Amino acid sequence: QVQLVESGGGSVQAGESLRLSCKASGSTYSYHLYCMTWFRQAPGKERERVAVIYNGGGSTYYHDSVKGRFTVSQDKANGVQYLEMKRLEPEDTAIYYCAARTPAWSCGTTVSAADFLYWGQGTQVTVSS
Repeated sequence: QVQLVESGGGSVQAGESLRLSCKASGSTYSYHLYCMTWFRQAPGKERERVAVIYNGGGSTYYHDSVKGRFTVSQDKANGVQYLEMKRLEPEDTAIYYCAARTPAWSCGTTVSAADFLYWGQGTQVTVSS
């Protein structure tokens, strides 16, 4: 079992920044076994993949809409992933989730939320104009 806990959401003005954290824990969790991914879901929209860091931190993926503004990083020793979000836009308003699945290499190919078994509770990000 794996437990994921997100934090760091909030309400900000457009152009401001937030940093989200996702703490992973559990008897079977180890960063080199699991793929962890950031998703978000805006009201009335499907959950979409936002950012991924994988291959031991050597590779990243970003949704086109966040490239150049969001940065994903990880603290392997403590099982924490971060999503640094800069120059936030109203279109970034959503509930942000971290999700995990095995194997770790699937991060490079898995794009669907349906493929992830473990989810955090989500953290709300609201950006006003």
